[in-house]
Amino acid sequence: MDFNAFKEAVIAKAEAMGITEYELYYQASESTGVGAFQHEMNDFTSSLEGGVCFRCIVGGKMGYASTEALNPEQAASIVEKAADNARFLESDEQVFLSEGGKTYEKLDFTPYALPTTDELIRSVMDTQEKLYASDAAVIDGCSTQGLSGRSEIAIYNSKGLDLHYENTMAGLVVASVVTNGKEMSNDYQIKLGKLDTIDTEKLTAKATEGALRKLGGDPAPTGQYPVVFNSEAMSDLLATFSGIFSSGAAQKGLSRLADQEGEVIAAPCVTLVDDPFHRENPMPINFDAEGSPTHKKNVIEKGVLKTLLYNLKTAAVAGKETTGNASKGNYDSPVSISPFTMYLEGGELTEEQLLQKAGNGVYINSLGGLHAGANDITGDFSLQSAGFLIENGKKTVPVKSFTVAGNFYELLKNIDSVSDHTEIPSAMGMTAFGAPSVLVNGLSVAGK
Repeated sequence: MDFNAFKEAVIAKAEAMGITEYELYYQASESTGVGAFQHEMNDFTSSLEGGVCFRCIVGGKMGYASTEALNPEQAASIVEKAADNARFLESDEQVFLSEGGKTYEKLDFTPYALPTTDELIRSVMDTQEKLYASDAAVIDGCSTQGLSGRSEIAIYNSKGLDLHYENTMAGLVVASVVTNGKEMSNDYQIKLGKLDTIDTEKLTAKATEGALRKLGGDPAPTGQYPVVFNSEAMSDLLATFSGIFSSGAAQKGLSRLADQEGEVIAAPCVTLVDDPFHRENPMPINFDAEGSPTHKKNVIEKGVLKTLLYNLKTAAVAGKETTGNASKGNYDSPVSISPFTMYLEGGELTEEQLLQKAGNGVYINSLGGLHAGANDITGDFSLQSAGFLIENGKKTVPVKSFTVAGNFYELLKNIDSVSDHTEIPSAMGMTAFGAPSVLVNGLSVAGK
């Protein structure tokens, strides 16, 4: 039974039970992955998963039920279960379904044909050989993975909503392992897109260069210095603390940004954007998990918090409009809030000019312990780091095994300058984070 037939069966059952407010959310995906290790294929995976979530409002309460089986029996069952769940709820929270008839931005993409399994294998093996050939320091332990997949989302409700989205995604993941004879290090890179458009030599070289940069070096001197986070490190930091921009977190007391819209929360050079249609996002989408239209927005504009991210429920609590940032991790997940492509806008300085402004400090290109060493409620962080010393405005000797500590809320205020080039590392989903290189004053470094 396909989704459309299942949908009609659900509609008939809801009408028969006198349920007039309801929603059907469908999500399905299929994926193939192959892996190579030490010149040989060592992994193959194939999956097909998905299902449907039915929500209905009965007596002012929202009931949920879900199923993976699309058949007439389950079509009737999930309507009955959701209605029963609504009747037994004791919560007095407001509940919402998105109204139909909205205007949605036209998407400028066409899902591309996915590679066959044989094509995926050939690409993975060819990329692995290029990885080994990228530098004499590369040793056994390198791995290469190829992936391809298709995703589909559909939302239908009793208020006139009838939306459908489908996209494809393919790509390569390379992990390079290098040695200088005394120690080993590694780095990985991801690139998404049609396999025949990926520059695999550039991809493997970037992974190997990243691994080589981690060789050698002592801990940075302990002290308080200007710190330059490169784009990758700053993207990781932004991803770790992105939850503070959720209105849901703010309303629950889990973000210090509650009631701060319109206030200065960052340095004037900071503009933070959330863009569902950014060219580096492999899955641009024009509606969110509630069916509300998505749009590009400045979360922070020249240091001022312009808006938090809202879904229908949190927007109603705040007396605002949704920003179209409702999200679901899976078809049966509750509705939450997430950004799409969240990134710091670039400035006017080159990275070399950023280093010159820093004078003497630390350049960080790698952060570790982002989950254990960061508190996304208080904003405090203490993270294992690696990079280079900055001396007289230039990167000099490598440093590693030191800790950088601070508070993300204060970091936003202490950003001195941002470079002119924002990079957005590839992400395997609808959420991606990016940043330029960033100069921050007043961070604590603990090393030797």
